[in-house]
Amino acid sequence: MKNTAQRLRVAEGKGEKAPAPKRTVPCMQTTWPHMLFPRIAATVPLVFPFDQPGLRYRYFARNAVWDAVQLLGLAGKRVLMPAYHHGVELETLLAAGVRPVFFRVDAQMRADFDDARAKSAGAAALYVIHYAGFPQDMHAARYLANELRVPLIEDCALALLSRDGEKPLGSFGDVSVFCLYKTIPVPNGGALLARGDLANRLDLLPPVTPPPLPSTASHLIGSMLSNLELRTGEVGRRAREALRDAGRWLVRRANVERVSTGTQHFNVDDVDLGMSAASHLVLRNQDAATIVERRRRNYFLLYAMLRDVAPPVTGELKPGVCPLFYPMPIEDKAGAMARLLARGVETVDFWRLRHPAVPAGLFPEVDRLREHVLELPVHQDLSPADAEHVANCVRELLR
Repeated sequence: MKNTAQRLRVAEGKGEKAPAPKRTVPCMQTTWPHMLFPRIAATVPLVFPFDQPGLRYRYFARNAVWDAVQLLGLAGKRVLMPAYHHGVELETLLAAGVRPVFFRVDAQMRADFDDARAKSAGAAALYVIHYAGFPQDMHAARYLANELRVPLIEDCALALLSRDGEKPLGSFGDVSVFCLYKTIPVPNGGALLARGDLANRLDLLPPVTPPPLPSTASHLIGSMLSNLELRTGEVGRRAREALRDAGRWLVRRANVERVSTGTQHFNVDDVDLGMSAASHLVLRNQDAATIVERRRRNYFLLYAMLRDVAPPVTGELKPGVCPLFYPMPIEDKAGAMARLLARGVETVDFWRLRHPAVPAGLFPEVDRLREHVLELPVHQDLSPADAEHVANCVRELLR
């Protein structure tokens, strides 16, 4: 275990250089080369929400949130919103003139609709977020929205392809928001789904503009390099590092402005951007059923190996759920991330940063979720051996 001990010393700031891990497990799915070649549309049937009328593709999910505010006329109005959120959707709502009213989310990431009801005076909409692919109680959400006679905004940015039993998430709301690149390996992509009469009003929104090609290419190449490292190990890692350094030099020389995805902040300058042609191409090459099956398989493998030492905060995986990740509670999140990275396992510090509109202490359960939930990968690129490696690394970490 000499190498493990050395990597731990480096992760703790006590060493000079860690040996490269033999296996790399990326935190997100990657783009495979075959996804860039067109396929006959009939061989890849569309699934929800891509088979729905009233779907508007955007560069970010946050742009779809902006569209939802415009479509529903919510500027200057109060909107009920969960206290547990990423932050960028809240920035978008605030930039669009919305006045958010926050309601409780419990320690298992479940929205408290009784608390929302108690704070609903003057509310013009109900905003609901599904976390990590796990459904909220949408029957309770719809009942409350109907009771208040307000539209229901269903945020499925973390729940693409997920279902509540047989019903797809995103089919409960009057409008629904999706983020594509969190679940499938597109370089960019979000979507707004409008239902009923609202779908007929989508044409009233400003037309979208294509994103910069160099920015899309940069994201796409980065994802393909991650795929190379996943498949070839150390050789791919060295190639990725060399090409990434060369790419950064080229980007600086060419003065390319990269429209970054996954950031914490909303930029109104990017609000008109639509989804790239490359993302549409990659999207058409996805097998949704296989994605869901593999994510569920990997989640079950982690659950079987970790439930006695690190049970997920969301509990067991219910039928229909397409898990975005395994939400592991841990006390020293930063230390765990460093130690797992030293073993080749990339993780995500899930929603640690809070927006100043919700100060610490107002919602203690949300504070604890932000401080202690670590995102373990379960995506479709991982083999059972990869998932087992992740679980073994976590068990070693928690000894």
